[in-house]
Amino acid sequence: MSGLTECLRRARRGWCAAVAVAAGASERMGEDKLFLELDGISILGRSLLALEQSPVIDEIVAVTRPEKLEAAAALRDRHHLTKLRLVVPGGATRGESALNGVMAVSKKAKIICIHDAARPFVTGAVIAGAVDAAASWGGAAPALPLKDTVKRARRGVVVETPDRSSLFAVQTPQAFRAELIRAALQRAAEQGKNYTDDCAAAEAIGCSVYLSPGDEDNIKLTTPADLVLARAILEKRRAAP
Repeated sequence: MSGLTECLRRARRGWCAAVAVAAGASERMGEDKLFLELDGISILGRSLLALEQSPVIDEIVAVTRPEKLEAAAALRDRHHLTKLRLVVPGGATRGESALNGVMAVSKKAKIICIHDAARPFVTGAVIAGAVDAAASWGGAAPALPLKDTVKRARRGVVVETPDRSSLFAVQTPQAFRAELIRAALQRAAEQGKNYTDDCAAAEAIGCSVYLSPGDEDNIKLTTPADLVLARAILEKRRAAP
């Protein structure tokens, strides 16, 4: 990509902030997964480094549990995270944590992308794809077509088999125009809604969400079994030319 093209894209999207959400309880992992280390770097550290190294991200706000604020802030010096501006406490739900992060972002931000810090292998291409799509559409999320057939069931009995060609597995970061996601998350909080992702909050106020390209390696680490796959991804990346 030429320097002129990138300058034009940056002018169109404006200042871009990333919110890294790392305030979950990690119940299915059995311990705080965000501070588990993979080859000497914590999962949270890897996610923050991915955001730091993205040329489309101008600042980062991390959201974590109150008792982890100091440990999360220490990653700034450990990994030379020049874009990490603030570390703020999360809320009782994921939606509240995302809202806390979004409200801590600089007012000059035109685009805000919200990343689940349990996805440490996100690439620069995935981040840029979501951010650029949000600049055009208002909201965007990386996604992959589903490979498996999905059944809708009631009390254990199948009632519908949705057309797989129209179904996608959504990843993060999910990116939005700043004023839109602030309004969406504030409304969700006021209504007591706990959406499973930020796109759902945006959709609830009428925002169209564009699906940008996802990546097979952009997995969410949820259970101990996922750590095996995570180490395989690291080995694959080390072996890549």
